[in-house]
Amino acid sequence: MTSSRFRIRRVAVLGAGVMGAQIAAHCANANVPVILFDLAAKEGDPDAIVKRSIAGLKKLEPAPLATVDRAAHIEVANYDRDAARLADCDLVIEAIAERMDWKHGLYAKVSPHLRADAIFATNTSGLSINALADGCPEAMRSRFCGVHFFNPPRYMALVELIPARGTDAALLDRLEDFLTTTLGKNVVRALDTPNFVANRIGVFSMLAAMHHTVRLGLGFDEVDALTGPAIGRPKSATYRTADVVGLDTLLHVVKTMTDNLQDDPWHRHYVAPAWLAALVERGALGQKTKAGVYRKDGKAIKVLDLALQDYRDAAGTVAEEVQTILAERDPAMKLAALRASHHPQAQFLWSIFRDVFHYVAVHLGDIAHNARDVDFAMRWGFGWSAGPFETWQGAGWQQVAQWLREDIAAGRAMSDAPLPAWVFERHGVHEAAGSWSAAAAKLEPRSVSPRQLFPERVLAEVPRATHTVWEGEEVRLWTLDDADGERVPVLSFKSRMSCVGPKVLDGIREAIARAERDFDGLVIWQPQGPFSVGANLKQIRPVLEAGDFVTLERVINDFQQASMAIKYAQVPVITAVQNMALGGGCEFVMHSPRAVVALESYIGLVEAGVGLIPAGGGCKEFAIRAARAAEASATKDPMNFLQSVFQTIAMANVSKSARHAQELGLLKQEDVVVMHANELLHVARRNAVAMADSAWRPPLPAVDIPVAGRSGIATLDMMLVNMREGGMISAHDYRVAHASATALCGGDIETGARVNEQWLLEVERALFVDLLKTKETQARIAHMMDTGKPLRN
Repeated sequence: MTSSRFRIRRVAVLGAGVMGAQIAAHCANANVPVILFDLAAKEGDPDAIVKRSIAGLKKLEPAPLATVDRAAHIEVANYDRDAARLADCDLVIEAIAERMDWKHGLYAKVSPHLRADAIFATNTSGLSINALADGCPEAMRSRFCGVHFFNPPRYMALVELIPARGTDAALLDRLEDFLTTTLGKNVVRALDTPNFVANRIGVFSMLAAMHHTVRLGLGFDEVDALTGPAIGRPKSATYRTADVVGLDTLLHVVKTMTDNLQDDPWHRHYVAPAWLAALVERGALGQKTKAGVYRKDGKAIKVLDLALQDYRDAAGTVAEEVQTILAERDPAMKLAALRASHHPQAQFLWSIFRDVFHYVAVHLGDIAHNARDVDFAMRWGFGWSAGPFETWQGAGWQQVAQWLREDIAAGRAMSDAPLPAWVFERHGVHEAAGSWSAAAAKLEPRSVSPRQLFPERVLAEVPRATHTVWEGEEVRLWTLDDADGERVPVLSFKSRMSCVGPKVLDGIREAIARAERDFDGLVIWQPQGPFSVGANLKQIRPVLEAGDFVTLERVINDFQQASMAIKYAQVPVITAVQNMALGGGCEFVMHSPRAVVALESYIGLVEAGVGLIPAGGGCKEFAIRAARAAEASATKDPMNFLQSVFQTIAMANVSKSARHAQELGLLKQEDVVVMHANELLHVARRNAVAMADSAWRPPLPAVDIPVAGRSGIATLDMMLVNMREGGMISAHDYRVAHASATALCGGDIETGARVNEQWLLEVERALFVDLLKTKETQARIAHMMDTGKPLRN
């Protein structure tokens, strides 16, 4: 494998269990041909095991498949009949149960069928990569490594890449490129130590939380209230996470540490609490068995109470005193207050912070190449908003180190292991020049793919410089100092959640005018998601309450003209989308000649939720697309297109992925789906340059558009009448949906009448303003503003 052109064209996944099937699903999401293997069934269809697993993918939540039809792109295979098909695969990922002997047995079975240049990787979560490599034929060992996906593979950013002693270095580089760009993952190069980086630290942090829960007499639900978003961790916190992972799986990971880390200073804590072992013993394994630390009784959530030895209603809360401490913005003052407080909740939080700081400092040289890898592993693998070293350094490195030393000396820490000398010789582990490597005793600079123009950063890393071309109150037009930057500037919104109000609309038109005058293209991109959640209701509400509908109609007209400016600009305007593009944000995307969209983008026209219809040109665009679809079809009937679009708008449906948005018609088929959100801007700028270099021109104005008219409205209304009469929708729901049907069908005119874009814009604008005048829509807008939830009235 000496050629730099080596490509991973086809993947095989060995093992159709939970992880194997979902890894295969994510390959299908990325348009990578994939074969899913398992044992041949002993009776009936030999492929029954794999087929059952693929069928299960369609039912899982969160959905492992970007669209349900992706399941059809996973090929079915069993070892007895299909082993020879492995010769067609460039990458083979083993994902069977965590048994060394089973894995070695499988390696012996499949190795004769592998290509001489194929990469063979194990998805083990903690077994020794070198010990697994020893079970491979000698000739295969240079191509063997660990590739540890986190569950669920589609959504969890982290993949740990672990070489064995003899793994070829160039192979690792190629595999990392594939994992990053093709599958959209964030890769941490890990050492071959038990449980690698994230699970080693993450499981220790859970064991520390369990230890201090019992020591301080706290409830499991109380601890979850403390260890979730209150300290920058996921909502699942500690014990809900254990239930989601599976208590049996957690026990297995702990046992790996028990068996393989006997000289570790914390070894006595690498043991499952008695209550946890008892739950597993009786089959209460967490979410998958519907009972674990938590149990759902009807709508009530129950939590295990150790004092009662039974379940009780879950009602854990953070004490007011502790809430006040956690609200402190200065991290140094926050940690100092937690340490000084006598409240058990505060003592708990200080204890878990202290013990994790202690643990990562002592083990940094053993488990990771540098502190940056530790922090990223915990952010990407466990969803922490900041890694342990970032938290420590942000709170004052030397002061926290002194507190740790005092607690260790006083016997308050979980281990008496002394802090390494380097801790007291430094003022932190992250600097602009790099992050501290305890093993190498130096700062290690960061290497980042040139495709990631703005990669995630750890504390003290310096962001890439940008140059402001022009700036308004709520937008900024800027460039990077490179060849693409000289040709294609970037427009970013500064409003909260990238909401769109009059100043953003003015900014879009100004940016397009400047791009037409001075550049070859324009990219609309937000440095942090979302792309845009649509109209700024906060700005609209006072005008609405004043009854100034003349001003509101002018704002809607401005919205439409901004969309049209994107569509008919004399340079390509690329929308680069990640996270959410809702309402007006979605309409901007629909009008751009090309959208470049991260897979995990959730796109929709959601105006019905506040009693409105899309009026930034969204209905108009769908009417045009329906006319084109009809012209290309055998039946010439636009309703084949409009019925599904109408349902999407009326139900305020939001796509579950970028590929789903294409399926719903919210994205064009020629729009580009990017797997890694951090590569979005690079791809968008390159698309703009390529379009400019190909002498791209905007489309000619759409004229002579045949619309569905009254007949189409009547067809769509039939669905609504039955729902209204059956009590499924309210009278106002009917009115809103009828308005969207009217806009999609070009207004209350003859079926087949031919109109232009301006007509369609005026129809949707008039319907939008009529809805704004209703008390029901006004109530829905106020309720959404006040509660963040939709009102059904």
